[in-house]
Amino acid sequence: MADKIIQVENISKLYHLGTIGTGSFRQDMQKWWNRHMLRKQDPFFDLATVNQNNKNRNYIWALKDVSFDVLQGESIGIIGSNGSGKSTLLKIISRITKPTTGSIKGRGKVSSLLEVGTGFNKELTGRENIFISGYILGMSKAEVTAKFDEIVAFSGIEDFIDTPVKRYSSGMYVRLAFAVAAHLEPDILIVDEVLAVGDADFQKKCLGKMREVSQADGRTILFVSHSMQAVKNLCDKAIWLNNGKLMANGPVSGVINSYLSDVKKQKLKQTWHIKAEAPGNEWIRMHAVELIPQVTDADAPLDIRVPLLVRIKFWNMTDNLVLSMGLHLFTYGGDCIFDVPAPAITCHKGIVEAECLIPGNFLNDGSYYISILILRDTSVILYSFEECISFELADYRENIQWYGKWTGAVRPKLPFKLKQYETTLHN
Repeated sequence: MADKIIQVENISKLYHLGTIGTGSFRQDMQKWWNRHMLRKQDPFFDLATVNQNNKNRNYIWALKDVSFDVLQGESIGIIGSNGSGKSTLLKIISRITKPTTGSIKGRGKVSSLLEVGTGFNKELTGRENIFISGYILGMSKAEVTAKFDEIVAFSGIEDFIDTPVKRYSSGMYVRLAFAVAAHLEPDILIVDEVLAVGDADFQKKCLGKMREVSQADGRTILFVSHSMQAVKNLCDKAIWLNNGKLMANGPVSGVINSYLSDVKKQKLKQTWHIKAEAPGNEWIRMHAVELIPQVTDADAPLDIRVPLLVRIKFWNMTDNLVLSMGLHLFTYGGDCIFDVPAPAITCHKGIVEAECLIPGNFLNDGSYYISILILRDTSVILYSFEECISFELADYRENIQWYGKWTGAVRPKLPFKLKQYETTLHN
C-alpha cells in the first residue's frame, strides 16, 4: 500500500472581515509578538466567542473541520463552487497561510501554481527565474541545467526566455510557471484554476503532462478546476467542498456526480419577452429555449421512453445573414453525447425558430444539459448559450429483472431478436 504523503486533520480557517489589525499600533505589535515570537494565541481573538455566535457577520469560516489523507502517487481533484474554500485549502497545504485550528502533515518537495506569478521575481528574466525556482526546491545548478531545455521547449517562449518576466503577457507567464512547476520534479504538484489563463491547446498539453507526471513518475497532484471533464480525465479521486465543509471524498466519478446533482437543477424552459434584457449580443438575442416532452399526460414521469422536442427562438438583429445552429447534449459530468448541426438558411431581421426532436428509447437514464451555438456562414460563432436547458431522465425497464446500472452513454432500442431453428440437441 502506498504511503501517506499528506495528512489533513480537522483543518479550519477563520477570516475577520472588514478591518485590518486591531485599530491600535500597540495592540498590533502585541498580537504579532505573541503569535510569531512567543507562539501563543492571539490575545485579541476569542475563538470560543466566535463559535458560540454563529451569526457574527464579522467573521467567516473559509474552511471548517476538513480532514483527509493523500497517498503518494495519487491525483486528487478538488471541486466546488466559487467561495467553497478550495484555494484556501491549497494555500494551507502549500504553507502560504496557517490554519486557525487543526494540523497538516506532509513530506517531500512541494511545487505550487496557485495564481499567475506565483514564485517569480518580475524583475528577473525567465531564465533566471527557472534557476531560482530550482534552488528553492533544493536542486543543484547541474540538475536545473539538465532540465532547462525541456522546460523552455514545453513553455513555447524560447524567444523571450532572456526577457524580464514583468513584460510577459499573462499567458506567457503561466506557460513558463507551469513548465517550471511540472519539470523540476517536485514530490507534490499543486495546481489551481490558473491554467484557465492559457489557450485550449496549452491546457490540453498541461493536463497531458500532469497525467504523465502522476502515472509514470509516481508524483502526487492536487488539482483545482471547474472543468469536471478535466478532473475526471486526470484524477483518480476527488474532494468536494461546499461553504468550507467537506461534502464528499472518494472515487472521482461518484464525487463529481454527487456535486453536479446538487448544484444543477432541472431547467426545462427559459423565456425573455424584452429584447434588451435577453441574453445575447449585437447579432443575436435569445427569445426562448424549451424542452417539450412528447407525452399525452403532463403528469407522466420523464423517463427514457419519452421523445423530447427542443424548441429555440431568437431575435436576429441583422438582414441577409446566413445562419446555422449547433445543438450539443452533455451529461452532467461534461461528456458530450452528440453535436447536431442545423442546415444554414438566409435570415432577415426578426424571430428565427429552430426545433430538434430527440427520439425516445435513445438516451440512457441520468442527468443532461443542452448548449447551443448560433453561427454565421457555418463557421463564425455569433453567440454561444451554455447550459440553457437541463433535465433528468428516469429509468424504465419492461420485462427485465436486472436492476443494476445500465452502462453506456446512450441506450437505443434497436432491432435485436433471438431465434431458435432446432429444438433438439445433437452429439
